[in-house]
Amino acid sequence: MSRTYTDMKMALGQVGYVADDSLAMALHLALALGRPLLLEGPAGVGKTEVAKAMAAHLQTRLIRLQCYEGLDASHAIYEWNYQRQLLAIRSEGTGEEALFSDKYLLKRPLLEAISQDTPPVLLIDEIDRADEEFEAYLLEILSDFQITIPEIGTITARSRPVVILTANGTRDLSDALRRRCLYSYVDYPDRDTELAILRARGPQIEPRLARQIVGTVQALRREELEKKPGIAEMLDWAAALAGLGINDLTEDRVSLQATLVCLLKTAADRDAAPPEVLDRIIGKVA
Repeated sequence: MSRTYTDMKMALGQVGYVADDSLAMALHLALALGRPLLLEGPAGVGKTEVAKAMAAHLQTRLIRLQCYEGLDASHAIYEWNYQRQLLAIRSEGTGEEALFSDKYLLKRPLLEAISQDTPPVLLIDEIDRADEEFEAYLLEILSDFQITIPEIGTITARSRPVVILTANGTRDLSDALRRRCLYSYVDYPDRDTELAILRARGPQIEPRLARQIVGTVQALRREELEKKPGIAEMLDWAAALAGLGINDLTEDRVSLQATLVCLLKTAADRDAAPPEVLDRIIGKVA
């Protein structure tokens, strides 16, 4: 385990994730204090990748709960295997007490995470997409790392998972949830950080082209777009340009304009970035 936040920053870099000082400190403290970490910020800035990088750094399992509207305990925590219970009643005459045992329990991500002998990384992704009522299910886990199942009782974590929650700001989260977590805001990276990310993920990209790519993407984010291109889109675009053999954004503007499918994901955004806008941006970054 990293001893300081600078150790954490270096460790994440070794698994391909470029973290700034603020995020590295938040992750270091989350590990040191055994507290969940809430990462908030716009979509596409690498919040989910933080959990993947932490799992790689700690060499442990990543357990992911993808949140969505209508998510409930049966999909997030546990449910009973009713078919198997019914078969047991018919074939073996199993009594009620035996039916409600671990043998017939289907563990969903939250229960699975606290049932591991080796602490996993538990990613609760896009918590703000779930209903407010679902947050209540999380409070016991986030504060005491235990789950109460009425038919069995309270199950305490065998080992405390590293918990990372992400939110895109689609709705306000409850104060109760926020109090149980450390917090870090993850924004779009600055130019130097995004260049470092591109160097780490695309070492085959020539330095001049890398600077042009990052400069263009950062300029596009300043345009009036519905969905600003994130880091993943930037990396996809870089890979597409490399695959097409484009080594300079000032060459072959027709092909270059076509590759914007990697960056612009709505019809309105495509209309907002016609060739003349791309020409203007490239003229400044080239």
